[in-house]
Amino acid sequence: MLSAAGALSTAALLAGCAGTVRDSYAQPGGTVPDRYGRRTRVVLWSSFADIPGETLLALADAFNQGQRDIYVEVQFQGSYDDTFRKTVVGRLGGQVPDLVTLSDVTWGKFLIGGALQPWDELARASGLDLGVYNQHLLKEGLAKDGRNYWIPMARSTPLFYYNRTLFKKAGLPDRAPATWFEMRDWAKEFGKVRLGGNRPKMEAYYKQDGDWQFLGSCWQWGGSWSRGLDITLDSPEVAAAGAWQRRLIYRDRLSYMATDAGLDFGNQLTASVVNSTGALGKFATLAKGSGFRLGTGFVPRGHHFGVPTGGSGFCSFKGVPRERQQAAMEFIKFLARPENSAEWTVKTGYLPVVDAAVRTPKLASLMKADPNFTTSIQQLARTRNQDLARLLVPNANVKVYTGLQKIWSDDADPAKVFRQVADQLRKGMDRVRDSIEQHVRV
Repeated sequence: MLSAAGALSTAALLAGCAGTVRDSYAQPGGTVPDRYGRRTRVVLWSSFADIPGETLLALADAFNQGQRDIYVEVQFQGSYDDTFRKTVVGRLGGQVPDLVTLSDVTWGKFLIGGALQPWDELARASGLDLGVYNQHLLKEGLAKDGRNYWIPMARSTPLFYYNRTLFKKAGLPDRAPATWFEMRDWAKEFGKVRLGGNRPKMEAYYKQDGDWQFLGSCWQWGGSWSRGLDITLDSPEVAAAGAWQRRLIYRDRLSYMATDAGLDFGNQLTASVVNSTGALGKFATLAKGSGFRLGTGFVPRGHHFGVPTGGSGFCSFKGVPRERQQAAMEFIKFLARPENSAEWTVKTGYLPVVDAAVRTPKLASLMKADPNFTTSIQQLARTRNQDLARLLVPNANVKVYTGLQKIWSDDADPAKVFRQVADQLRKGMDRVRDSIEQHVRV
């Protein structure tokens, strides 16, 4: 979670997430165009670069031009980790944005600190019916008090991406494998194909943030990070999931750890990659540039099917003036229009968080023309909410992917690695257990 911000101690992190730090906060500075100078200014801290960032800026510009009362200023903060770190530091210093995109593993830290403002009353005042959102995704933002603190925006699941051209050259079916065992059998054929002097590998694992995909692997092998608030990462099933990937790397020589597994896939160094639905636009561009046809499918099963949800949503903090929070809600309401939700999905590949978006002409025609845009929507019904340990224990994701790096790069014993990481997670859980039980439905 704080891989880009090691300077923050756990104590500082918890203090920055707590609701008792300040009762009111200053607004971050910025530049407002003269033509918008008399409006209520809303500062939105964003984690979106490249295509998603450009799309959000275009939507904000359309909102600003379409009414006369509010100016939304999008301020890019870097990665999800960067945005979280800057928000923590800002709260400690008395300054926060009016609206912020927080990821699946960061927003809950502020929730259990009592720092977030619920959206329900603001939505009612604006005339936005939260029922327009996909209820599976919306409910992930509910707290124990029954109110919503995290409005869906850039929501995703892991998705299986594959090189259709390579599959064809290898004489394989034009589909995603049903299981990882089937994929391993297929991978023997990839070695017979040469692309640019290279023999493609089966897949690569992300050096950083690969823990999200591995959560699904744990479920696929019958394990979990936690059950309720009890840490279970050191179970034999989780060790077996790690052992499977270790075998693919060191015995079978079919996989490896990569700094950017997605880029390696785009450069045809691998036949497949598991990444966010939000990477669909990026991979489509990479595939076109490299001259191959892109395919998508459900993430293959292990012994079971297991795919988590992920991504980010909108939050606001207690202490932000009501006028600016209500103005921020007007922008959220604008994004919740079916045509705008569809625009976001079409440009980025993220899930359509508003159900009616799939019935808009733009998205409906694209789904018909390009089946890749339907895969994530069809898979969503089979996804699970993430284990609470990943969502709420400070730095849990970093601790797990650091452990995975030892398995993937050092041939470390998974059982030993996960025993050590599980001990760390238990200590972290003990620090926040009372707060979780106060704010979260367990």
